Amino acid sequence: MLLMRCAQADGVAFRRLYDLQSATLYGVALRITRQPALAADAVHDAMLQVWRNASRFDPERGNAQAWLLSLVRYRALDSMARIGREKLGDEVPEVADTDPDPLDRLLATQEGMLLHHCLQEVDPGRRSLVLLAFFEGLTHSEIAERVGQPLGSVKSGIRRALLALRNCLSGAE
Repeated sequence: MLLMRCAQADGVAFRRLYDLQSATLYGVALRITRQPALAADAVHDAMLQVWRNASRFDPERGNAQAWLLSLVRYRALDSMARIGREKLGDEVPEVADTDPDPLDRLLATQEGMLLHHCLQEVDPGRRSLVLLAFFEGLTHSEIAERVGQPLGSVKSGIRRALLALRNCLSGAE
């Protein structure tokens, strides 16, 4: 496992992990921040956290990709909260990103197509909760408010959807 090798300060494993995961992580961060520079910063910060804390990853508590996604999601949400607190003077215009859309790049891979297929297999109500959390970057409380469900129902719906995704993805290996 690449994370275990990263925990042993294996730079080659870290580079491989970055190459495999950066497009997906950037896509999630971009969906949350809607700003390429902030998304890139969130991925950078998350990967720096991986390099420093890979030894803290516990495979008994979840899979590596979910851990990476949660790290970048929290970094992106933090950057958005920080921007909301800052009082900016002159706004610097964003430069259009000329790279292909990260989600299109993900769907072009076998793993991306499999994830898309497995997402389609998840109950539509639960699938929408996962999309709101991981692709729109909403917190559980924000999701509960948006969909008009109790917070506990949202949390359990997301957990069940993630378990269904895990089962689907592991069954395809």
